[in-house]
Amino acid sequence: MKIYKYHGLHNICGKRIRLAREKLGLNQSQLAARLQVVGIQLDQKAISRIETGIRVVADFELFYLAKVLGADIPWLLSGEGPDG
Repeated sequence: MKIYKYHGLHNICGKRIRLAREKLGLNQSQLAARLQVVGIQLDQKAISRIETGIRVVADFELFYLAKVLGADIPWLLSGEGPDG
């Protein structure tokens, strides 16, 4: 499967994931720990790669990232919505 880039990035939500994480006062390791509690196995390095656009985000990962961060998926994807 070929993975395409958008403006040189593998995802469009990484910057807003970082913003939401920082708003909660969490570091990447703390976010990884919260995700592991809900069954998502992302370590600090994977979160760093997501936030910098180097790693693709699966739909189920985005769902649980939004849930753990208390953010809306539309905002994570586009910057529009209640968190924007």
